[in-house]
Amino acid sequence: MNDAAIDYARVFQALPGMVALLTPGLVFADANEEYLRVAGRTREQVVGQHLFEVFPDNPNDPDASGIRNLAASLHRVVATGERDAMALQRYDVESPDGSGEWEERYWSPVNVPVLGPDGAVVLLVHRVEEVTELIRARGTRGATGGSGTSGTSGTSGASGGQRPGTRGRILEAELYTRARELQEVNERLRLAHAREREVALALQEAMLPARREFLGDRRVAVRYRPAVGALNVCGDWYDLVKLVGGHRLGVSVGDVVGHGLGAAGVMGQLRSALSATSRVAEGPAEALNVLGRYAHVVDGAESATAVTTFIDFDRRTITYSSAGHPPPVLVHADGRVEFLDRATDPPLDARPDPMPRPQACVPFADGATLALYTDGLVERRHEDIDTGLNRLADALARHRADDPEPLADAVLLELLPPGGATDDTALVVVRL
Repeated sequence: MNDAAIDYARVFQALPGMVALLTPGLVFADANEEYLRVAGRTREQVVGQHLFEVFPDNPNDPDASGIRNLAASLHRVVATGERDAMALQRYDVESPDGSGEWEERYWSPVNVPVLGPDGAVVLLVHRVEEVTELIRARGTRGATGGSGTSGTSGTSGASGGQRPGTRGRILEAELYTRARELQEVNERLRLAHAREREVALALQEAMLPARREFLGDRRVAVRYRPAVGALNVCGDWYDLVKLVGGHRLGVSVGDVVGHGLGAAGVMGQLRSALSATSRVAEGPAEALNVLGRYAHVVDGAESATAVTTFIDFDRRTITYSSAGHPPPVLVHADGRVEFLDRATDPPLDARPDPMPRPQACVPFADGATLALYTDGLVERRHEDIDTGLNRLADALARHRADDPEPLADAVLLELLPPGGATDDTALVVVRL
């Protein structure tokens, strides 16, 4: 049987477990029959409604945390595009008969993203295992066992004087308590990571060059977009340097492997070193050669990449060299796109010998556009890198008549997923 012959709508409804489909805004898109049956709701009461309007927290329980925990999990899936399995939750449900009574319920949820063609989350699969009856049944068996004939002295000694079934209830309560404790620890870790992210972003912003240093003639637009998620930040950088000797500009971007404060510190060291070297180097190859030697003594600079271009506005030339970085893109005024990939070498610390790095030179005419970027702009999970490069070339060519600022915004809008990328992204656009 081929896929065309399978009625997936019927398959969804027939699934033996509780499954609901939610939009990224946490509105019910659909729910299967088992979900509606166990939740005690009709399709009309659910589909099109917000999850937490249908299932609010129990107002009679001041310690209720179901909404907070479930919302955190679902928002995490939307932001990261990765599945999230939750610890056992107590999440009481209001009786469907409208009596205002609340039923104590226990759930084990798993939330899974459904990705669209662009890699963005378009739906959430919210699968729930309802374990209330299991917990109640174990408690009932314990009570029943305790109300029977008294145990022998041997049995009492083995159970420490506890009635049969009591130990099972204690272990069950401990399991639930440990699951809640684990969830609280995870939340504290996420908060700590979020604070680290804020510090790393502030550090990176302080180390990257200020706009006023290079935008005097309004030829350049720069963009930096941090990755979504608490730790995925601060490996990317850019730099612009006014070079001595004529109307020349040095433009570079780079990427440090790793995330967080450590990556931000390495990024600052490499950017500062290249900025200083570019001011005295004869060309970009020499600048990267010196930077590569420096990277050998910087902890955390392993496999770091960079590309630098020296733009000579008087001679109408771009001289460039790359250390393992995606190639710059030159879009000519007539729309022809040229990837600057004729001077590519391994990453900064990958060369043990002092051999010079390659460099190449390409001419340009007035009205051309040069774009340098990091891999967060073009790389997507489960997609060939050439697809992302072609997408970038197409966007730059279509918007080439725009000024650099709106051009940069258009490229980010078209290439980055709506919910943000899982890797940080730097982009520099220069109108030549």
